[in-house]
Amino acid sequence: MTENITRRNFLKKSFLVLAVAATPGAMALMNLSPAFAKDATPFKPHAFLEIAPDGGITIWVGQTNLGQGTHTGIAMIIADELDADWADVKVRMALASDAFKDPLWGIQLTAGSTSIRNRWDLLRTVGAAARLMLIQAAATKWGIPAQDCTARSGKIVAPDGRILGYGELTEEAAKLDIPAKPAFKTVDEYSIMGTYRQRLDMEDKVQGRTIFGLDIQIPDMLIAVLARPPRYGATPESFDEKAAMAVKGVEKVLPLDDKVAVFATTTYAAIKGRDALAVQWSRGSHPDLNDASIAALFRQKMASPGAIAEALGDTEKALSGAAATVEAAYSVPWVAHAQLEPNNCTAHVEADRCRIWAPTQGQTAALDAAREVTGLPLSKIELMTTYCGGGFGRRIEADYVTEAVALSKAANRPVKVMWTREDDFADDVYRPASTCEIKGGLDADGNLVAWRHKIASQSIFSRVQPDSVKDGIDSSSLQGLPDMPYSLPNRLIEYSLIDLPMRVGWFRSVAYSYNTFFVESFMDELALKAGKDPVEFRLARLEKGSRPYNALMTLTEKGGWESPLPANRGRGVALCSCFESVAAHMAEVSVDPVNGQVTVHRLVAVVDCGTSVYPDGITAQMEGGAVIGMSLAFNEAMRFADGGVGTYNYSDYPLLSMTQVPEIEIFIEDSGAKAGGIGEPSVPSVAPAIANAIFAATGIRLRDLPFKTDILKKTDASMS
Repeated sequence: MTENITRRNFLKKSFLVLAVAATPGAMALMNLSPAFAKDATPFKPHAFLEIAPDGGITIWVGQTNLGQGTHTGIAMIIADELDADWADVKVRMALASDAFKDPLWGIQLTAGSTSIRNRWDLLRTVGAAARLMLIQAAATKWGIPAQDCTARSGKIVAPDGRILGYGELTEEAAKLDIPAKPAFKTVDEYSIMGTYRQRLDMEDKVQGRTIFGLDIQIPDMLIAVLARPPRYGATPESFDEKAAMAVKGVEKVLPLDDKVAVFATTTYAAIKGRDALAVQWSRGSHPDLNDASIAALFRQKMASPGAIAEALGDTEKALSGAAATVEAAYSVPWVAHAQLEPNNCTAHVEADRCRIWAPTQGQTAALDAAREVTGLPLSKIELMTTYCGGGFGRRIEADYVTEAVALSKAANRPVKVMWTREDDFADDVYRPASTCEIKGGLDADGNLVAWRHKIASQSIFSRVQPDSVKDGIDSSSLQGLPDMPYSLPNRLIEYSLIDLPMRVGWFRSVAYSYNTFFVESFMDELALKAGKDPVEFRLARLEKGSRPYNALMTLTEKGGWESPLPANRGRGVALCSCFESVAAHMAEVSVDPVNGQVTVHRLVAVVDCGTSVYPDGITAQMEGGAVIGMSLAFNEAMRFADGGVGTYNYSDYPLLSMTQVPEIEIFIEDSGAKAGGIGEPSVPSVAPAIANAIFAATGIRLRDLPFKTDILKKTDASMS
């Protein structure tokens, strides 16, 4: 009889074996549960929190560690409300389960900067409720009223000075009812939140002990790589199985509907075996697809009527009566996630259970995929989320999990599916390309009175949630337009959905990453036409005292907006309000008039994410977002040719280099609102701030990403 899976059995029988295989001598790293004496009773009032009899505090998390510091931030919230001694706190990744589902979205997912902002009340409740229970347990032992006792740094203190550590109270506390609505601390009572703490995962990473998906090793495991279609809709017409099997280490070749899998004992052998297949592919569904045909489709869509997504006031009347109008067109390309750790997943499917180890952002989607492949109930499927070497939205998808589970089932052995870098680029779910045309109207005093915006892009929701696309409108493509921070009496937004075969999906800050570029670049163009300072022009359309208004004011102060600049330099600003936070950037650039080379000397950012839980993490996220935003501005673009992808590696897709990274200054504006997002808001306003600074330095407007800096050369200085 096969033993039923439990978390403890799973950890004991499989994950500890994993640790030895992956990193000899580092068993404790993968032992996700603290060690207890046989007769010891831990206090576990919630899935997030466990207190051991020795006083050790384990914060269990269901959010993926993508390097963003969320695990430490979550632990800080619970520990602060608990009044824990931070030295006693450890954080561990839990197996995927309903307990860790987003309380608002109903799924377990690390995306949309929701890890803390959607759990703000939940996490505080966990810590506050446990604190009250520990106080009551101590009061009962002492025979005094609970209100006379105080929690302080992992101990309960009586009025007469008696002290009991949390560990001494676990057995009594575990017997008590859990308070449903405990009172939270006030902001001025926080002792851990808002302070600078070393990340809890830092030591393991620095020491090289951290286990990523690529590091997972299981006894008797095979490596599988897949030959993937080079063109959209292509299928294998022939392949040389004998040649692949002749490669040392290759054990099996398995044809699939549109791919061919090669199983081997090593990754090298699997890749060489795939190469030896010499697959001949069909022409595919779009053999004539290329950059030129795509551009023609966008032009056609922009010339045709779209669907009305918003009609505020009477925009056409306001434009016709405007004292002055401005028109501009902008574009952005498809961009890849380009995460450093390629997609991978390890799965072991047996007759009555399935175990998965995956660097995933989407646990619920991964579990559902495994259930569909295996036919097993969710109670028989266990998923351990490993550390991820980057994600940026790509690991929300479950395609690589589906492959691992299906191939393990077919091989009747544990299988690790490995994607190469070329697989990642060619089979990514890209951020959609988008083009737009904007017309704005100004009154006689230079005030903005009308905004007409037409946008064309592929639809993410058409693929993942088709029922949510109503009347041809994908709301996710419009982020940053109806909810731009500026108040307008008249605004018209028109949307044209582009139908193309490449998959598009979630990318850091989603549509804000390009719509903010459109909006903030155009705000500068309007300010120029109105003869007004770009900051003053923006402030006039913001509510005085609002979070966007205050962030922009702080930015101009900290960045020295009006201070003198050396010759050939310019400053630009941009603002974005998204994911319950506000971020604003100021760039200072110079442009070499001979070769058009742009140097970003300084990038200043102000961020208001409500209550600042983890300032060091906020700073790191803003710095990382600045680098990504600059990389999108100067370098990143996917190309397409011959019916498929034309970009296959970093050599075709250069990321920002360290020599291009400027001085970055981050200022946190703590408004005291509920904790908002930070990972997503850190990106959108970077590119438009730089574009606006380039214009200030040269008088030349760059309206397309990545920047076409050739037009900045001296010989082309008359072009705009």
